[in-house]
Amino acid sequence: MQIRVGFGYDMHRLQEGRELWMGGVQLDYEKGLLGHSDADVLIHAICDALLGAANLRDIGYHFPDTSPDYHNVDSKILLRDTMNLIRDKGYILGNVDATICAEQPKFNPHIPSMQRKLAEVMEVDEQLISIKATTSEKMGFVGREEGITAYAVALIQKS
Repeated sequence: MQIRVGFGYDMHRLQEGRELWMGGVQLDYEKGLLGHSDADVLIHAICDALLGAANLRDIGYHFPDTSPDYHNVDSKILLRDTMNLIRDKGYILGNVDATICAEQPKFNPHIPSMQRKLAEVMEVDEQLISIKATTSEKMGFVGREEGITAYAVALIQKS
């Protein structure tokens, strides 16, 4: 059995007047993440982890922020298309383990709905999607509540 591991990381600045999307779920918060797409850092990190594991470069290569096709795009579409890319290369998902890093809002109450949504989009069992949330202990741009980061690892295997 051939298994491969990939790592993904993303960050976006928080800004008033934007919707906050995390893990494919819209959250009620006074600020959202700024980006060319809906700026869902969790999905972007997962996409990069999957693409890296399959040696398919990165999210910016496949879905460039210079393309009007991806302006304000729903990141769930990017995740669906990423899953199609890895499946086309003969891989299936083993699991994803991801961490959101933010001071506010608190993401723990939303983790089950994010897991359900991501599993639905990825067409996998939600037990394959692990999501955790932490803070940066008030340090750095995350600690100053200027932005949010997400990290993800993905395990894929030849089907």
